[in-house]
Amino acid sequence: MTFRLGLTGSIGMGKSTTAALFAAAGLPVWDADASVHRLYAPGGAAVAPIASLHPAACRDGGIDREVLKSWIAADPIALARIEAIVHPLVAADRARFLADAAADIVVLDIPLLFEKSSQSEFDATLLVTAPAALQRHRVLARPGMTEAQFQSILARQMPDAEKRRLATHIVETLDLASTQAYVTALISHIRNRHA
Repeated sequence: MTFRLGLTGSIGMGKSTTAALFAAAGLPVWDADASVHRLYAPGGAAVAPIASLHPAACRDGGIDREVLKSWIAADPIALARIEAIVHPLVAADRARFLADAAADIVVLDIPLLFEKSSQSEFDATLLVTAPAALQRHRVLARPGMTEAQFQSILARQMPDAEKRRLATHIVETLDLASTQAYVTALISHIRNRHA
């Protein structure tokens, strides 16, 4: 039976880097954000249903995420309407990934895993975290990111301390070498416990 590891962490914590380390170790990794990008791309399954709700969101055969952000900011029910379309499509994409994955361990990278209370769907969870000052530094170093945008994103995410209480495993991403060592050790731990 395939072991399902749910990978999560707030913005700027090092989750994408950690996911890449699992992939480099040969584990199949499913990325919820990448799934949404595919759904919004030209010809994606979410394009027509979202365009029927908000035609301005459709550009060049795909969904313009900036237009969606503006719509969500202006309309209090827009996000719920978008999620009603996108969440079932993402769930179907994840189910296809799991059905096709021929590995003893798979990693599912889900930013809002705890916010959506979906931890029961996994055999274990791994929280990627870092000190608040390092998180802030990483996020504000991103092109175009402002302090106001960062605070807005943080406000929508569960506090790190609460995520720590919910997680099965926790890795602090202070540097690449120690994160790599943790990933290697965790893979061995899972294989030894669930062989």
